[in-house]
Amino acid sequence: MENNNEQSRILYSCYSNINKEGEHLIREHVLSIILAGSQIVHLGDTVYEFNAGDIRFFRKNQLSKFIKQCPPDGVFKSLTVLMDKETLHQFSINHKQYMDSNYNGDSLLLLRPNELLNKYFESLSPYIEGAGCSNDMLTKLKVNEAVMILLETNPELKNLLFDFSDPGKIDLEMFMNRNYKFNADISQFAYLSGRSLASFKRDFEHIFNISPNRWIQKQRLKDAYVLIKEKGHKVSDVYMDVGFKDLSHFSFAFKKEYGTAPTKV
Repeated sequence: MENNNEQSRILYSCYSNINKEGEHLIREHVLSIILAGSQIVHLGDTVYEFNAGDIRFFRKNQLSKFIKQCPPDGVFKSLTVLMDKETLHQFSINHKQYMDSNYNGDSLLLLRPNELLNKYFESLSPYIEGAGCSNDMLTKLKVNEAVMILLETNPELKNLLFDFSDPGKIDLEMFMNRNYKFNADISQFAYLSGRSLASFKRDFEHIFNISPNRWIQKQRLKDAYVLIKEKGHKVSDVYMDVGFKDLSHFSFAFKKEYGTAPTKV
C-alpha cells in the first residue's frame, strides 16, 4: 500500500513479499527513512544502497530510478516527507531564513541518526495507518518541523532549501551522458539542464549533430547491444535497464538499428 495522493506531504509506503521498482522526477526536496527492507537508488550514473534505519535527504530536480526490496518473507516500509516550494517559501518569510550563497553539496545526503531525527520520525507513526493524513494543518506543521530539524542538524542545507530559482544552465553534454537512460520527456531534460525547450533542442543538435530523441534511442540501443552480446544478459532483463518502457518497442527499435532481433544477437 502507498498513501501517495497528490495532496499528501507525508507518504507511507508498504510492500509485502514483492519488490517495487520504478523511476520518477524528484520535483521537491525529500526527507525519508527506511523502516524495513532495503532500497537501491540510481541518480545519474551513481548507484546508492540503503537499509532499514537509513535516513536520506534528496535535493529537488533530479531524475531517479529505485528498487524497493522486501526482506525475506517480510515487508518493505518507508516514510517520506515532501518539502514543497510553497511551504518552504512561507517558512523563509516567517523565520527570516534566506539563501546567502550557492549550495555546493551533494544531491543526496545520508543523514547521521540523532535524537531529533529519531524522535521526529517516531512522531509520524499516525501516518503509517493514515490517521493523520486528512489533517492538512497538522501535516504542514510536521513538514515545517522537518525543515527546522534539518537546519539544526545540517545548517549548510539552508542555501539549498531556500533557493527558489529554476535550475541553472549546466553542461548539456555531461548532463545527457549521465541521464539518457531515464524515461523523462524532452521538456523535462530541458528544464533540468536550465534551458527552454527551444534552446535545449538548438544546443543539443549543435553538440551532438542529431536530434535529442534519436540520440537518446541510439545510446540506449548501444548499451543494450553490449549487455546482450558481450555480457550475455537476457533481453527481458535489459530493455528496462537501458530506458525502454516496452519490450516490443525495444525489439522493434533494436532490429531496425542492428538488422536483427535482440534475441538473435
